[in-house]
Amino acid sequence: VQLVESGGGLVQAGGSLRLSCAVSGSTFSILAMAWYRQAPGAQRELVAAVTGGGGITKYADSVQGRFRISRDNAKNTMYLQMNSLKPEDTAVYYCNAIGSPPNWLPVGFGSWGQGTQVTVSS
Repeated sequence: VQLVESGGGLVQAGGSLRLSCAVSGSTFSILAMAWYRQAPGAQRELVAAVTGGGGITKYADSVQGRFRISRDNAKNTMYLQMNSLKPEDTAVYYCNAIGSPPNWLPVGFGSWGQGTQVTVSS
């Protein structure tokens, strides 16, 4: 499986970005997927997750109400719409598979993509 994240960039606080995650393979539509991020010196953290059909989502408290996760199974692509960005959102953003709710265990594909850098200036 190949994971390719894109859409990051430099944006001012209060701005918006839309990240994309393209996934190779035929099992995409049945897998719950998630966005993670890792800031310098910090551990990777879960940002948002969505079930295979897109009907159930989960958000970290820090992004609730500002970020929206979605997916297009016909395109094997997942998205993260990020609004009202804050400097503390600065990180490398990654996508990967995740276990189904309610536990959303970080099962993953066993490897990670290169990630996409998001930098929010104050």
